[in-house]
Amino acid sequence: MFKIKAEELTHKYPDGTQALNGANIDVRGGEFLAILGANGSGKTTLLKHFNGLLKPVSGSVILDNKTLSVFKPSDVFRKVGMVFQDPNDQLIAPTVEEDVAFGPTNLGLSYDEIMSRVNTALELVKMKEFAKKAIHALSYGQSKRICIAGILAMEPEVLILDEPTSGLDPDGVKTVMKILNDLNKKQGITIILATNSVDLVPVHADRVAIMDKGIVVQEGTPESIFTDSEKLNSLKLELPQIAQLMELLRDKEKLPINPLPLTIGQARQELAHLFSREDNVLHTGSTLPA
Repeated sequence: MFKIKAEELTHKYPDGTQALNGANIDVRGGEFLAILGANGSGKTTLLKHFNGLLKPVSGSVILDNKTLSVFKPSDVFRKVGMVFQDPNDQLIAPTVEEDVAFGPTNLGLSYDEIMSRVNTALELVKMKEFAKKAIHALSYGQSKRICIAGILAMEPEVLILDEPTSGLDPDGVKTVMKILNDLNKKQGITIILATNSVDLVPVHADRVAIMDKGIVVQEGTPESIFTDSEKLNSLKLELPQIAQLMELLRDKEKLPINPLPLTIGQARQELAHLFSREDNVLHTGSTLPA
């Protein structure tokens, strides 16, 4: 059952740029959906339609079986929250606590309810001890987590994120993705994530959609999407790095690898299996060690 869907969505910006050309996609409740696509493919524009920040020229967005246009904007923002790529586009208050409280305050909630939501949201993003800290004193990665907390304080059913790991170091990427996984698996929040980081997708996403020239051209599981490197290259994308390595071992070293492992864990299992087979021989004729 879908939670939110785009139907024949088109959008043209005032400068004449046609960003969406009849995009269609269903997002199922509780899933972790990754949207891939080259720059200019329409990812961010599609995301902004999902919570009403942009209005379509034609087509529609359906939320809980109702056209988005019938909801009040405040009701949409409660259900569907969006985290922008640049924290500077989202953080507005002097301190962390005030910033995270901004949304719930505008809902007219009591002080006790607001503070309860703030504390819960900061706990979920592992930033509770930073409640009194000035926004300008945060690192870039911490700022990204506070942006997520500010949306979580609204208690959304759907969380949309535009390139949430861009600009982060490896530890920051790991932290943010662990938070998103927990929100999805433990809190039941539907996650829609637009990214160019293909290595993250098979580790975290249940389903993948690829955009090109303003439409969704392919969707499916990571295993089904990352099978055709030529197709991905034509869309200005590539296989995850571990899959690229395994593809080389298959094509150049003639190892019987099919399907391609997409994660380090899958590759380890596949290689352990190959090296344990007594009859497995490299193209050089040397027997792989048992």
